[in-house]
Amino acid sequence: MANSTATIKLFLVHGDPKRLRTAELSNWTGKAVAGPRTEFDGVLSREESENSGVYLLTGMDPESGRPAVYIGEAEEIRSRIKAHLEKDFWSQVTYFVSKDENLTKAHIRYLEGKLIDIAKAAGRAVVTNSQGSGAKLPESDRWEMEVFLEKIGQLLPVLGVDVLVPASGAQANGSPKTIFTCEIKGIKARGHRTPDGFVVLKDSEAVGIERPSSEKWPWTKNLRQKLKDEGVLTANGNNLVFAGDYEFASPSAAAAVIHGGHANGLTAWKDGDGKTLKEREAV
Repeated sequence: MANSTATIKLFLVHGDPKRLRTAELSNWTGKAVAGPRTEFDGVLSREESENSGVYLLTGMDPESGRPAVYIGEAEEIRSRIKAHLEKDFWSQVTYFVSKDENLTKAHIRYLEGKLIDIAKAAGRAVVTNSQGSGAKLPESDRWEMEVFLEKIGQLLPVLGVDVLVPASGAQANGSPKTIFTCEIKGIKARGHRTPDGFVVLKDSEAVGIERPSSEKWPWTKNLRQKLKDEGVLTANGNNLVFAGDYEFASPSAAAAVIHGGHANGLTAWKDGDGKTLKEREAV
């Protein structure tokens, strides 16, 4: 989802960035409203919730402990979201409407389908939708909705929702990614920095057995087991292999999983010239 330069107007209704807030972009007819579930009534008492649009319910999946999202569309946001109170996983609601009220049923069905596809492809969250509706649009309408999608993609991270951002996406400044390697006991892993942490690339290897240091720092052992349970790490002889790209919160967390025990990611990851991540970032 390519983004262009934008000026964002963010309004904190109560002066608190975690509470009810709205977001708009210059020269765009759309508008976003977001807030925590604890302010459900306030979020839905706004005039914008009477309009048609798309919405995202975000929280944590109780089974896997991973971020989760439900994406929907409605001709009246207010009534549809009220019907989702029985879902207990979500803690925040974010919805998008058009200020000129020109979003038709076909438009919002198209947006919903595309948002579900993008969220699934990004891999940052469990998408709880059983299926997406989607809709075919005339070429001119489709172009307008693709622009609408681009704006949604720009505003969501500002509102604290990154479910559409690819885990292995380009670096924030658009420059080419520097690939680093992490090696131990004859195995090799490859990865790169991201705005949110560090991505280990598909087919990278990790040791099969934890080191003694994993007893002192049990989070490493627990995280490795979690990744095995989710199918991110799979058996490959005596070692483990990453079934797909996976983003960690830090280079050290990534290196620890690969090493099977405590590791300093700033020195464990090296570029093609043998420079450590620490040396690269000190330049």
